[in-house]
Amino acid sequence: MSKKVLIVTGDAVEALEVFYPYYRCLEEGFEAVIAAPSKKILHTVCHDFEAHSETYTEKPAYQLQAHLSFAEVNPAEYDGLIIPGGRAPEYIRLNEYLKPIVAHFFLENKPVASICHGSQVLTLVAEHLRERELTAYQACRLDVEACGATYRHESLHVDGNLVSGHAWPDLPGFMREFIRLLK
Repeated sequence: MSKKVLIVTGDAVEALEVFYPYYRCLEEGFEAVIAAPSKKILHTVCHDFEAHSETYTEKPAYQLQAHLSFAEVNPAEYDGLIIPGGRAPEYIRLNEYLKPIVAHFFLENKPVASICHGSQVLTLVAEHLRERELTAYQACRLDVEACGATYRHESLHVDGNLVSGHAWPDLPGFMREFIRLLK
């Protein structure tokens, strides 16, 4: 039986952090479903690290169809969860349907992968992060620590069912570890 993976995101998701996991899951023969606050065409962004800037820069990227709204998601139907970064996490975490979705994966000990600013979504389930270890984009360190978790400085970290990564350059190892947990 094929695995089914849920990817939760929204407008301003970092393009590489949603497309790379989506296509890697398809390549593995998994069913990959993209959910957002509403079922619509999402507008992704490209975050890049440029010498002239002390932080990342942002440019418009590709469009991406969300298959489902968060309200339509039954998390029990999925074997794993991926939370991409970008700016999407800062506002999708305000959606009333997202917390029970994310909590399900921790309660059932299913694989969860969070990269970059995806850790902002994990703040919804802080009770599941206490005394855990994870990494995220450096600007999210305070969010991670506010959840009672230990922020790890390495670019990739695995703690039980939770795979975390700094940013899109870490996607190969990030997806390798997530797929290993799913299998």
